Amino acid sequence: MDHYFTNNENLKSEIKIINYEYNGCSFSFLSDNGVFSKNHIDYGSRLLVETFLENTETRGKVLDVGCGYGFMGIVIAKILDIHVTMIDVNKRAVHLAKRNIDKMDVNAEAFISNVYENINDKYDFIITNPPVRAGKSVLLDILINAKEHLTDDGQLWYVLRKDQGAKSMQKALESVYKVENICKSKGFYVFLCKKH
Repeated sequence: MDHYFTNNENLKSEIKIINYEYNGCSFSFLSDNGVFSKNHIDYGSRLLVETFLENTETRGKVLDVGCGYGFMGIVIAKILDIHVTMIDVNKRAVHLAKRNIDKMDVNAEAFISNVYENINDKYDFIITNPPVRAGKSVLLDILINAKEHLTDDGQLWYVLRKDQGAKSMQKALESVYKVENICKSKGFYVFLCKKH
């Protein structure tokens, strides 16, 4: 079975349009086969973005890890009027993210990176809805190694479902970060991590 974190060159393209609105601001995203949550905005991603926007006053450099077609990064870039860097291992997702950046005229960039391999900068915020199906080692790579790419007082924001091990992952991260559960909804937990 092919997943959204792999590249299947033979997958037929069927472009879809997904609409979303935040505080009166309308968004329209191009989506396609072979990307995460291709038919609708994923609830966890939406909860993460909306919780982040409601709890973030400061502006800064943002990195969206596992950006998919660009929902989280583009909404943050537009609403906060800041530059967002977006990365994904999936070529089709990055291609869509670039098209969506142009379509919605936001200050963002998207490029291929397997976790942080093509990331050289440090960020004030790293935000991710990590690809649970890629396995625990990928999850830990994204979440624990975020600290290497955060500024000293930078923040990692992520969402995980309770039944996908949100609590055990929180414990695993507490050796590296001060972890706070900011929001719970429909079995999804949004976490804020700060370096010790």
